[in-house]
Amino acid sequence: MPKLNENYLNLKESYLFSEITHRVNSYTKSNPDKKVIRLGIGDVTLALGPKIISQLHEGVDALAGAESFKGYGPEQGYEFLREAIVDYYCQNGVTIAADEVFVSDGAKSDTGNITDLFAQDNIILIPDPVYPVYVDTNIMNGRNIIYINATAENNFLPMPDHSVHADIIYICSPNNPTGAAYNKDQLAEWVKYALENDAIILYDSAYECFITDETLPRSIFAIEGAQNCAIEFCSLSKTAGFTGTRCGYTIVPKALNFTASNGAKMSLNAMWNRRQTTKFNGVSYIVQKGAAAVFSAEGMAQCKANIKYYQENARIIAKGLAQKNIRYFGGINSPYIWFECPNNMDSWDFFDYLLNNAQVVGTPGAGFGKNGLKYFRLTSFGNRENTIEAMERIDKLF
Repeated sequence: MPKLNENYLNLKESYLFSEITHRVNSYTKSNPDKKVIRLGIGDVTLALGPKIISQLHEGVDALAGAESFKGYGPEQGYEFLREAIVDYYCQNGVTIAADEVFVSDGAKSDTGNITDLFAQDNIILIPDPVYPVYVDTNIMNGRNIIYINATAENNFLPMPDHSVHADIIYICSPNNPTGAAYNKDQLAEWVKYALENDAIILYDSAYECFITDETLPRSIFAIEGAQNCAIEFCSLSKTAGFTGTRCGYTIVPKALNFTASNGAKMSLNAMWNRRQTTKFNGVSYIVQKGAAAVFSAEGMAQCKANIKYYQENARIIAKGLAQKNIRYFGGINSPYIWFECPNNMDSWDFFDYLLNNAQVVGTPGAGFGKNGLKYFRLTSFGNRENTIEAMERIDKLF
């Protein structure tokens, strides 16, 4: 009989979005005549840009001829895509090297897989509320997690407590689920804390493309010293609508070197490279062709047009909540709107109430942690007609 990883017994019975799907499917089965509007899961609805589509087709066509055929590619990503990512960072005032960029099938995978590099007895610091993947992947590994409170009182932007030690720190900015975004001074404080504690920041910048405030950093590496204490994850899911196409990247600076228990020097860049070449066969050539098009001038313009569409949806949602005097956060530098449940309802009760009485689906804040118990998240990724209709339905409820 095999010995199982019993840390799985410490996980919640189901993943947050699986439970949402279960409840919605049960409702629609019982109410087939009702139109359900889904503003819960952060999945995009607009088509990929024409430039991306043309390059995806070019990638497919390459596989039709022996001379242009592509088999196994580099596990780290094709050079043309890695260099395109480097150029993108340069345009945002950040210098990275191509061999610090690792192309993957998305930030969700990498934020979970990065835990392979770290021993079990690390102390993990995670904000609450938080994207569930950060918590669940560390629970699966049996690690010690400590939480830092993100609340309305600190605008859901908790700052480090220098009296508390942590080895690995998770930061997502702009934040999922709250939509809050750290400024440069705040991130500099986190970098200072990490350097003082000889710690690593795992920085999720999946929503950097939604930043409209030019004073806000799009990358942790815009902060001096971050190259010595941070790994950054990014995804094309929201930047370019690749939720189904699947492509992202992780930046592991070569400056991240630590001393092992036997005194040997270990490079996180080299370790991640070793991990990926062992456990990952790389993203398909076709997808990487499309991904490279994202960073072209034409492709980026098309992506920004889609992002502008979603930003207008966020404005519509925020305006509707404001008219009802419902306190909310996010929606400006983020595709997410995080708001207090009306009438002091618990978030899962509000989820059911909204589904049954308005046929609108959102995400209960309790699924992101105890500080989300009385909060709810809506996304701006629906189409315009449904977003307007959803807010009209909510308007009639309160």
